[in-house]
Amino acid sequence: MATIFISTGEVSGDMQGAMLVEALYRQAQSAGIPLEIMALGGAKMAQAGAVLLGDTTGIGSIGILESLPYIWPTLQIQRAAKAYLRNSPPDAIILIDYIGPNLGIGNFAKTHLPQVPRIYYIAPQEWAWSLGDRTTTQIVGLCDRLLAIFPIEARYYQEHGAAVDWVGHPFIDVLEKAPTREQARQTLGIDSDEVAIALLPASRQQELRYLLPVMFEAAQQIQAHHPSIQFYIPLSWEKYRPTLETEIQRYGLRAKLVEASQSRMAIAAADLAITKSGTVNLEIALLNIPQVVIYRVNPLTAWIARHLLKFSIPFMSAPNLVLMKSIVPELLQEQATATNIVREALDLLENPDRREQMQQDYQQMRDALGEPGVCDRAAQIILGLIQTTGGGFNPRRLLPGKPKV
Repeated sequence: MATIFISTGEVSGDMQGAMLVEALYRQAQSAGIPLEIMALGGAKMAQAGAVLLGDTTGIGSIGILESLPYIWPTLQIQRAAKAYLRNSPPDAIILIDYIGPNLGIGNFAKTHLPQVPRIYYIAPQEWAWSLGDRTTTQIVGLCDRLLAIFPIEARYYQEHGAAVDWVGHPFIDVLEKAPTREQARQTLGIDSDEVAIALLPASRQQELRYLLPVMFEAAQQIQAHHPSIQFYIPLSWEKYRPTLETEIQRYGLRAKLVEASQSRMAIAAADLAITKSGTVNLEIALLNIPQVVIYRVNPLTAWIARHLLKFSIPFMSAPNLVLMKSIVPELLQEQATATNIVREALDLLENPDRREQMQQDYQQMRDALGEPGVCDRAAQIILGLIQTTGGGFNPRRLLPGKPKV
């Protein structure tokens, strides 16, 4: 019996982890390898067949001050995970994004379990930050193989000495079976001529505080311009329902909550998405829906990042990062005002040329994300490392290009 340990966090990591878990079991069965997967993750990974050692979907944050409430629960889960690894060394350790906690687990494994291969799948987007090479050096030093999902990510880590495979982006697999606009509207009972906007304010608790008010204020103003507009709000977490219902009434929005299981339907059915920055931006782009991206953190966090840490980033949303090109509008921190959101949203709704240009850019972005079969390629590489580590493996370094195994 081969055992794999996977560590990830937050809602997006749970989704990415679940897709990998399914692929690992699928490829292991094909190769005749009995497999057990232990994990830090969430409900989606558990549904895919992983045994959870801790639920990390609700303890993630972006920002310095924002992370403080989650330090203790994160340390508790980390302590349990390290005890498991020490007492029951797996055959491979896979780290998915989740930069702070995964650096801790990766360095622990490097020190105490040097014989166990460590694979970073979906590296943190620190490769796009401007904070020096310290974190990059840590990531390269703790992993034996890095499986990159963006070509630019693969090139960056390869140039810094990592053994890299570019496997492509896993959303390519998911969206091969995505609903069309017509199918999505039929499923949700939306008339073909109704103007629908998807609002995606939060997958983290902090985003309800910093993003929801300005997004709903913008929606209120858009509704004043177009009274027949209907808003659809996918629920990332059921626990957010009471807050969202209260705020919908407070702002007087013509809005419907959509269950998490139908979030992709709500996006596919929309004429426009107004969304937080995150993994969902790429999903929206691959569904060919125009979008406006916003993000805010605590003002003190923003000041520290800019003035003390000298933080800068060319883009924040994945569609723009793929080609390092401004495909979708990003309204960050002070720019994320209701006035600016409304201006961008109405332009995308009312200007056919702007919509068409964004969708043409989406196609260029899509072409750069690789071929279908992403998760299976990643799973094959991981299982290959398990089978070869008995005599020590010699990582291949693959230049970004067509995904290879």
